[in-house]
Amino acid sequence: MLVDTFGRTATDLRVSLTDRCNLRCSYCMPPEGLDWLPKPELLTDDEVVRLVRIAVEKLGVTEVRYTGGEPLLRRGIAGIVERTAALSPRPEISLTTNGIGLARLAAPLADAGLDRVNVSLDTLDREVFKRLAHRDRLADVLEGLAAAHASRLRPVKINTVLLRGVNEDEAVPLLRFSLAHGYRLRFIEQMPLDAQHGWTRDGMITADEILARLGEAFTLAPDEPDARGSAPAESFLVDGGPDRVGVIGSVTRPFCGACDRVRLTADGQVRNCLFATEESNLRDAMRAGASDSDLAERWRKAVLGKRAGHGIDDPAFLQPARPMSAIGG
Repeated sequence: MLVDTFGRTATDLRVSLTDRCNLRCSYCMPPEGLDWLPKPELLTDDEVVRLVRIAVEKLGVTEVRYTGGEPLLRRGIAGIVERTAALSPRPEISLTTNGIGLARLAAPLADAGLDRVNVSLDTLDREVFKRLAHRDRLADVLEGLAAAHASRLRPVKINTVLLRGVNEDEAVPLLRFSLAHGYRLRFIEQMPLDAQHGWTRDGMITADEILARLGEAFTLAPDEPDARGSAPAESFLVDGGPDRVGVIGSVTRPFCGACDRVRLTADGQVRNCLFATEESNLRDAMRAGASDSDLAERWRKAVLGKRAGHGIDDPAFLQPARPMSAIGG
């Protein structure tokens, strides 16, 4: 098992398939993009599946989520999902995507064994989308959401980041849209993971602000306390239920004490926390001939040193050198 010194067990593995993305969201990267990882540094499909197999068969991982960058840009993604679904015990398999390309790939991914998707959608306004993402692709995202829903991927979750002065007035419209289409909406506080290192606490819209805005149009009540478990989102019943909305207060309402996640970057580095400043290199050991048992032990040691919390409130906090697109969500 992947256990740290605070007794937390990592069972949820986030695997980045690429650091590339076809959007340029302002809270993630600059309009001109970033210097992408050279292809030889990326894990091959076989290497990804091998490490995921070790995590599932030897280390107790029960959930695998493929992320990026934008994971749908990975040409072999359907094959990776299919091979993951064939593992025993079979893990739950999900995907976090910006939705571009999902209209074409939702059905093949569902057939390959994908269980559910999380789609990033920060606005329903085409002009705001263009301003925020520097691409005119809102229609593609909406089409991708509909295709995921039609392809039996359940639940279809929407992840939304509200930005002050950009889309902060869209909390209520986005929730109404999600309820009308059967999607499950989650608001996420903006985190200090942008490549530009321009994040400020004052500029962030907090969980309390999000709930206050939603409260102007809906009656929200906390979900059953046991319903959250180790999930990052606080869940609220909307107008008495059964519909729900989630709020992930990563900064102001940290959930580090119940964290069960571990991350594998597209170039084969283990990160025991989203905000970790150190990584453990499995790729080079694997390519040098390390056995499955040796790789599993290296993974255990990497997780053992996980800190008690992300430390954003600590005056000595340092933002990770890698941005979110290079870490994987």
